[in-house]
Amino acid sequence: MPQLNPAPWFFILVFTWLVFLTIIPYKILNHTFTNDMNPINTENLKTDTWNWPWH
Repeated sequence: MPQLNPAPWFFILVFTWLVFLTIIPYKILNHTFTNDMNPINTENLKTDTWNWPWH
């Protein structure tokens, strides 16, 4: 049963985790968002309550 030989599969496992822990976080942390989430108007807006009946 060749699938019980750990030599090639262990190398693939180590190489995969090496990619996951080094390359992918670097790419994710360098991602820049196109939409800036700064609010345009910082003053509080007045909201009115609804006077509708609930029945």
